[in-house]
Amino acid sequence: MSLPIRVVVADDHPIVRAGIVGLLDAEPGIEVVGEAVDGAEAVALAAELRPDLVLMDLRMPVLDGAEATERILAAAGAAGGAGTAAGTRVLVLTTYETDDHILAAIEAGASGYLLKAAPQEEIIAGIRSVAAGETVLAPSIAAKLVRRVRAEATAPVAPSLSPRELEVLRLVADGRSNPEIARMLHIGEATVKTHLIHVFEKLEVGDRTRAVTRAMELGLL
Repeated sequence: MSLPIRVVVADDHPIVRAGIVGLLDAEPGIEVVGEAVDGAEAVALAAELRPDLVLMDLRMPVLDGAEATERILAAAGAAGGAGTAAGTRVLVLTTYETDDHILAAIEAGASGYLLKAAPQEEIIAGIRSVAAGETVLAPSIAAKLVRRVRAEATAPVAPSLSPRELEVLRLVADGRSNPEIARMLHIGEATVKTHLIHVFEKLEVGDRTRAVTRAMELGLL
């Protein structure tokens, strides 16, 4: 007979935490071995109890879930002696599904991201899958990640402007005329025009106003 999946539940809301514990206690093959009321306690319990899985909320006092996840998995990576969290995986279970929260948890090393509004069967299945070494994402979370990856893949690449070209463009954005820019930079007016021609070519624009707005769109200004 296989050993039960040993779980630490980390959630700062007592009623929610009790509900999760009750759900897991009713499941064969899953054993709740600890409860944490904040991220710091989750890290401590993971080191002490070495559970198979930590079910982690994200917004918690003392230490948030993403930071706690990173610390738990760092301990797991350095495991080998007593007091480590060897083999521990983290499954995020939260109400938050903004891009920032998702990315923070994934970058911290969480093996899954589920929402508390998910059906109980989905949560239980997620725990079993993550404990078995798989990655689990709620459908809405997976869709968000796909959209973000696609957006990043198609995001325009900012052209490389020289320091002087950027300097001229910043002064244009400040409303300075070519003669003013020439005086301020101690260069000839013809040189200012040459820099602007190069800027227009690189940004693929035809006038000063569009050059400034395009540079802002690309994060150059």
